[in-house]
Amino acid sequence: MVSLDSPITIVRPHLIEFGVGTAERLGMWASQKGYARILVISDAFNATRIDALGLRGEVTVFADVTPEPDTANLDRVLSAANAADAQLVVGFGGGSAMDLAKLAAVLAGSSQTLRDVVGPNRVAGPRRVALAQVPTTSGTGSEAGIRALVTDPVTMAKLAVESIHMLADIAVIDPALTFSVPARTTAATGVDAMAHCVEAFTNRKAHPMIDLYAIEGTRLVGKYLARAVRDGDDAEARAGLCLASLYGGFCLGPVNTAGGHALAYPLGTRWHVAHGAANALIFPHVLAFNTPAAAEKTQAIMDALGCKTSTSTQSVFDAAYAFCAELGIEMRLSGLGVPEGDLDAMADDAFAIRRLLDNNPRDLSREDIRSIYEAAF
Repeated sequence: MVSLDSPITIVRPHLIEFGVGTAERLGMWASQKGYARILVISDAFNATRIDALGLRGEVTVFADVTPEPDTANLDRVLSAANAADAQLVVGFGGGSAMDLAKLAAVLAGSSQTLRDVVGPNRVAGPRRVALAQVPTTSGTGSEAGIRALVTDPVTMAKLAVESIHMLADIAVIDPALTFSVPARTTAATGVDAMAHCVEAFTNRKAHPMIDLYAIEGTRLVGKYLARAVRDGDDAEARAGLCLASLYGGFCLGPVNTAGGHALAYPLGTRWHVAHGAANALIFPHVLAFNTPAAAEKTQAIMDALGCKTSTSTQSVFDAAYAFCAELGIEMRLSGLGVPEGDLDAMADDAFAIRRLLDNNPRDLSREDIRSIYEAAF
């Protein structure tokens, strides 16, 4: 863990609008800025409700964002962005839509390709179009960050782009947009938001300036997630989860995630398991594994979630597993259709994600990863 006097850089969207009923403020902001040509990048469902954003002018909608988007999906987005010649790109949906919006904002009309910008700080700036992000789920925190992920369908690997040029000019976080999210998805995405916070909190790069967001985000999930799962129209609970997701996004920039996300990614790239569901299933296993290396912080996490545990690894695992299972989340790989014969390949994939595994508070060997998958099967 780094010390209090260690340097850190925190970035946030230039303007954040938060609260029930704020969605239409995007249209007012865009009009004030004089943006007349707008491209909204969304999935098919959210494309039916873009009127909530109050956008005026020539609005083009790309409505074909797929879960866990791959490079082919990005290519279609870029074609739409080049045709629209937009002054403003809007990501409207979950993390997939917002990540593609980031990439469209920096690659459309650019001489750079995706391969040119994979990795940190390789995007040539400045950006020529404005970027707005409007989340409709409470999980990824992508509205607050400078990273975007797409899958290479050949290697089954996540291609990660990180650049300050992908920071949103405005993020509009309206909890009312999340009321329609089904209970099972609410549960999984809520645990994903919490996993961002937990993995940042216990990270080798953890910093006191980020810890306050991380532990408060965890507390918000512990307080509100079960409520939102029971009643999707609970405005206070939905707002609490939106704030937890935003705080998780704040954690991702300067610290990022660790072993939990590394082990979750192969579920999405190989078997198209939704990102939130994959992280929720993996969460108790990696939290317990890391306990010996982060005992004090693990106890703070469990306290924030309202879970009573001892300091033992088994106690932490049992409580974290119960927290997720009681939300109705599928907690077995076999239940998600992952074949046992694929566990070795998944372990190879996860072990190769050094950008995350090197953040983990306890070294995860390839054998450790394989054992966790076996225990989760």
